[in-house]
Amino acid sequence: MIKIGILSIAHGHAGSFAAALRQIDGVELTGVWHEETEHGQTFAERIGTRFFASAEELLAQQLDGVIICSDTSQHRPLTELAARHTRHILCDKPISTNLEDAQAMIDTCAAQNAKLQIAGQVRFSPAIKCLKQMLDAQSLGRVYSLKTSKRGKSPGGWFADKQCSGGGAVIDHTVDMIDLLRWLWNTEVTEVYAEVGFDLLHPGLGIDDEGMLSFALATGAYGTLEASWSRPEAYPGWGDITIEIVGERGIIRVEAYNQRLELYSNLAKNAQWVLLGSNIALGQVGDFTEMIATGSPPSSTGYDGMKALEVALAAYRSSETGQPVRLVAG
Repeated sequence: MIKIGILSIAHGHAGSFAAALRQIDGVELTGVWHEETEHGQTFAERIGTRFFASAEELLAQQLDGVIICSDTSQHRPLTELAARHTRHILCDKPISTNLEDAQAMIDTCAAQNAKLQIAGQVRFSPAIKCLKQMLDAQSLGRVYSLKTSKRGKSPGGWFADKQCSGGGAVIDHTVDMIDLLRWLWNTEVTEVYAEVGFDLLHPGLGIDDEGMLSFALATGAYGTLEASWSRPEAYPGWGDITIEIVGERGIIRVEAYNQRLELYSNLAKNAQWVLLGSNIALGQVGDFTEMIATGSPPSSTGYDGMKALEVALAAYRSSETGQPVRLVAG
């Protein structure tokens, strides 16, 4: 039996990860710890597991792995603590709020012989997997340009507190998309130019809620990324992810989460999407537990997380200076 614990439930992914763990044979969700006791106890009771009063008490349960779903500023201390007690860590994204903490997390896990995996759920969308196969087969030939977007609802709470999150929509969504692009093409971003808007869509939020990035890849392709909290509360689902690619042999457009039945009815106030197809959280957690069971390397490493963060931070610098930021490939 693989024993897994969850450290903090501050991020909304904690719920979907916990539900996924309960669906995998041979895996036990041993318990949960959270900074706010009442919230943590309610969560643990709802999903049918035990609440632990301290992170150390949970880590003392001889866990095979832990999943960290805290606010981003707590990723480093929780990762360093976990690395002293278990050999497998799945940390939510972004890896950290700054590159120094990211490197420290990587170094600590290496010193403790612990495997650090950074969550990259978008990789587990069937549409994205199909795109990866096409690109690996060179089906489009040389890729000239790409247009990407990740647009969601404003999560509020600690996401809008820069001390906790490291930034708003730009860091929240850029790290996901850059991790995806690095994986799809096995390449690096070499240059970033960005325009970042603060309180444009959500007055008084106090943090960036809209960003437009232009970037170059080491492959020679150029692209754009809209990273925003631009979906209204009435929007069905949390948001969307799209990739449009222009290649020498054709074009392709992918909607990563377009596995749904659309319902428009006068009986409902808003359009409704009934989600179908695969569960990407289950794909992410299944990948993590398979790593534990087989001894395979992480599919998304701490280094991957750090390189994605590097691009997001470069976007903020570009917005501040009005100039593109060059990045070292590799």
